[in-house]
Amino acid sequence: MNAFSYACRDCEGMEACPASVVAETQEEVWKLMELHAQVAHGEDPTGWDTKTREYLGTLIKPVSV
Repeated sequence: MNAFSYACRDCEGMEACPASVVAETQEEVWKLMELHAQVAHGEDPTGWDTKTREYLGTLIKPVSV
């Protein structure tokens, strides 16, 4: 089974954050990333511009589970 992962610590400036997610689809990972950004970092993901979203997309990695 394939899945996708994201580790917040891989994001520039977030090296101290221990959060990570693994989900079956990239879409689910995005939703979890957005929720984490809101709850843990007080960010509003609706304000992320295209460049930010492209950068964050490079941090989503395929994994085998």
